[in-house]
Amino acid sequence: MAAKTRLSRIRNIGIVAHIDAGKTTVSERILFYTGRSYKIGEVHNGEAVMDWMPQEQERGITITSAVTTCDWRNHEIHIIDTPGHVDFTIEVERSLRVLDGAVVVFSSVEGVEPQSETVWHQADKYAVPKIAFINKMDRIGADFFNAVGMMKDRFASVPLPVQVPLGEAENFRGIVDLIRMRLITWQEGTLGAAFDLSDIPADFLDEAKARRESMLEALGEVDDEIADKYLAEAAIPDAELIKAIRKATISLKLVPVLCGAALRNKGIQPILDAVVDFLPSPEDVPPVKGVNPVTKAEETRAASDREPFTALAFKVAMMEGRKITYARIYSGLLKAGEEVYNATKGRKEKVARLLKMHANKRERIDVAGAGDIIAIAGLKDSTTGDTLCQESKPIVLESIEFYNPVISQAVEAKTPADQEKMPEVLAKISEEDPTLKVKYDDETAQTIISGMGELHLEIVVDRLQREY
Repeated sequence: MAAKTRLSRIRNIGIVAHIDAGKTTVSERILFYTGRSYKIGEVHNGEAVMDWMPQEQERGITITSAVTTCDWRNHEIHIIDTPGHVDFTIEVERSLRVLDGAVVVFSSVEGVEPQSETVWHQADKYAVPKIAFINKMDRIGADFFNAVGMMKDRFASVPLPVQVPLGEAENFRGIVDLIRMRLITWQEGTLGAAFDLSDIPADFLDEAKARRESMLEALGEVDDEIADKYLAEAAIPDAELIKAIRKATISLKLVPVLCGAALRNKGIQPILDAVVDFLPSPEDVPPVKGVNPVTKAEETRAASDREPFTALAFKVAMMEGRKITYARIYSGLLKAGEEVYNATKGRKEKVARLLKMHANKRERIDVAGAGDIIAIAGLKDSTTGDTLCQESKPIVLESIEFYNPVISQAVEAKTPADQEKMPEVLAKISEEDPTLKVKYDDETAQTIISGMGELHLEIVVDRLQREY
């Protein structure tokens, strides 16, 4: 029984969006309110915890996806904050591959932007349930229902507003919770940590009731029990409503929509509540499928510590010159010091250490189980997309697709000594980043690097100069 409750309390979520919609700002607030960081790091000051690379701090953008864990309402939430810039799409792709749910952030001023559309379709490709957060409600030109309308037009999923803003732009005062029919306002001077729950103002009550009716109608279309009660005009308890929304979210029929202003510290706690209430635990997701490399038969692994160990390596990073492999454990247990089998390459590897990551800080752990996202030190040959498992029960999970490079440039070292070192260093960087391709052109005697865009290559060259 204990294993079941632990798993049902885990949420593996990603925060995804178009560049500048505010996802790192949202992540920083989440870390602050869950007690993970003692102050709020602002992106524009270059102090965000999740943007720890010097290149990220200078440019105020996210380049690599950072992993962290926090607690909310007795649930363990693993969060991956992903880049919004199109040059780093691979980071989003490989994160969504191992996540169970996503929080998609939109700006209420711009609505659905091109990269948020790409990210949404990437999430659909891996059948990842989503909740949407419409940010920047305090900005001039903020329009909640316009953003919801754009979601209806562009996406196959049906948006379900479970909150509506009270006022917009400079009149934005708080959030009306349509499930519990109450107003949430945040206290000034508490950095958004303290909020008040009160009755909905009389002048807004009729609109709130109408919005709740349309929420129940949309829910009734995908849930027969709710439809019967709604038509009979019977009262529907909050708990039942939450359960129905959760079911519809996990089966990808509806996307709950929330709103707020992250920079003004408004609307973050309800996102955490929605993650716990509506997004799936590893138990709610279908068992992961793979192929037995020996018998070639398809096999599944259910999310349980009792099943054979199965994990997918989804990212490789160099930390202080050492290689660290990020992995999502789908089933079974992994202990530090054990041998694992890389079924993709058919080799045994030794796990030197297991680490729980908090952006670029790490905490050593002895054992990790199903549903965990961890970092492993000591794996020599494993790369992005490889399956790690028990040698006696081998399985190969579906790998991660990579994109072909779109732009190339030549790089040259200043001194002969550096020239000798360069291929080795570029090999290290391209191991971390599968979208970077390196080749040597014999005719021109030049090293050519190819990547996903100008910014991508600029960062690579910057790292060559700084780190090596």
